[in-house]
Amino acid sequence: MEEDVLDKLEDMASVQDFDPLTGSIPATKVEITVSCRNLLDKDTFSKSDPLCVLYTQGIETKQWREFGRTEVIDNTLNPDFVRKFILDYFFEEKQNLRFDLYDVDSKSPDLTKHDFLGQTFCTLGEIVGSPGSRLEKPLIMGAFTLHSKTGKPMPSVSNGEIPGKKCGTIILSAEELGNCRDVATMQFCANKLDKKDFFGKSDPFMVFFRSNEDGTFTICHKTEVVKNTLNPVWQSFAIPVRALCNGDYDRTIKVEVYDWDRDGSHDFIGEFTTSYRELARGQSQFNVYEVVNPKKKMKKKKYSNSGTVTLLSFATESEHTFLDYIKGGTQINFTVAIDFTASNGNPSQSTSLHYMNPYQLNAYAMALKAVGEIIQDYDSDKMFPALGFGAKIPPDGRVSHEFPLNGNCDNPHCSGIEGILEAYHQSLKTVQLYGPTNFAPVVNHVAGYASAVQDGSQYFVLLIITDGVISDMAQTKEAIVNAAKLPMSIIIVGVGQAEFDAMVELDGDDVRITSRGRTAERDIVQFVPFRDYIDRTGNHVLSMARLAKDVLAEIPDQFISYMKGRGIKPNPAPPPYFPSSHTLQTEI
Repeated sequence: MEEDVLDKLEDMASVQDFDPLTGSIPATKVEITVSCRNLLDKDTFSKSDPLCVLYTQGIETKQWREFGRTEVIDNTLNPDFVRKFILDYFFEEKQNLRFDLYDVDSKSPDLTKHDFLGQTFCTLGEIVGSPGSRLEKPLIMGAFTLHSKTGKPMPSVSNGEIPGKKCGTIILSAEELGNCRDVATMQFCANKLDKKDFFGKSDPFMVFFRSNEDGTFTICHKTEVVKNTLNPVWQSFAIPVRALCNGDYDRTIKVEVYDWDRDGSHDFIGEFTTSYRELARGQSQFNVYEVVNPKKKMKKKKYSNSGTVTLLSFATESEHTFLDYIKGGTQINFTVAIDFTASNGNPSQSTSLHYMNPYQLNAYAMALKAVGEIIQDYDSDKMFPALGFGAKIPPDGRVSHEFPLNGNCDNPHCSGIEGILEAYHQSLKTVQLYGPTNFAPVVNHVAGYASAVQDGSQYFVLLIITDGVISDMAQTKEAIVNAAKLPMSIIIVGVGQAEFDAMVELDGDDVRITSRGRTAERDIVQFVPFRDYIDRTGNHVLSMARLAKDVLAEIPDQFISYMKGRGIKPNPAPPPYFPSSHTLQTEI
């Protein structure tokens, strides 16, 4: 009850509107190291003097922006650049990167004044998802590069070089920054807080905010309410350091103290500021804070404070992160299950949700591509089982709720996301849409594979795309409660205009799902209606990015909750890559 009322405070206290594409905190920060081998030799009397430029791509505009440059290394075709690129990493986003190599001929910062040596494209997920988080790719001659000032495409080939020609290799290694693993545990008490209640004392709680680059504040933690006291002792709590200060130890942390009121109109007692570095000193005279109400201070000359808050204890420990497991070799297996019930409409008609418009993807294909293109970076063989449910299938027309889209019962795997889309298109021509809408068979299908590998080497993500009301609710709940014990997560995307109330019940964000008196061990289901993500301007790329961001954001935490619950530690990462030829590195 208190938490429900306190939720109002979130709205009161959040200083800025939350943009789902830019407002979230990164999962972590990674450091990218660049090496190259066998670059083109552009210099007549010596070897090339290479420089690497990294570009990142905007989600909405698709425009490439320069992110940074390495140092220049003189006279080598095998550079090992010292300067790193530090990037925010979001598991739930497709973060496109482009690396361009140049032979630097002068001190001019204008890239058009230097010889182009080749480029490669990849995603950040591809780098961290590669064995040992080390990706090796060929450099090719690009058709264009961007002018450093105007951002306009410029020809990037010279001296008769052929676009698409291979011209050496780039080696990209990702390392998670150490302080992104830290979790801080702390406890506070307060003394002589202002009395706010007419008949009693106060019911104090604290709200913590981290400061943003633009000077605004974002809520990051609320303590519980301690009833009827001016000298509360709050329970200790744990918070990731990145959530508290985004890894910047000197960034301001603002703490507001309130007196809780049942109607949600909580009374402001006062505030103070600190920083992670201050808190890390632990219990000391430095961590006793005066709680100040600025309005009272302006009105009353003799006002000193509205009480004090004291840090009782502080500790940090490193926890294993999602990327530790990925780097140690854990594979994420992606399975898709598509709804072929008759309520979708005849696929040959344009009103059908399965209609194959030659000019654009339908909602099923968009949802599949949005989620699949991100997850595929974490699966080394890129072979994905693809299932359908709710259709009559050849040759005998029996109804099936877990048939392979490729028609091969012995091997339902498709090659890459394009392979799944192709199998989906083909199956629409051979099966008859029917019903009912049963989820339990596909959930149990994937759970069967997950139950066979519970050692942390594999984790399974099932994407169910559906248009309608679920028919086997009791069986599906039972299947989900069983699956919650396994290395598995389920994403459900609802397409079309149906009411999806039952799906919300499966998503255990608010109330953990139960079946036959058993409660799911973990929340493993994320449901979203696709219509909520459709961009009003018709930008399908943006629609897909928004959908993927929301449905995938919980996967790393669900993954970690399984590993921690089973006491599974990540395998040691492979030994770091040491390039074969170390060269003397000189900065210009």
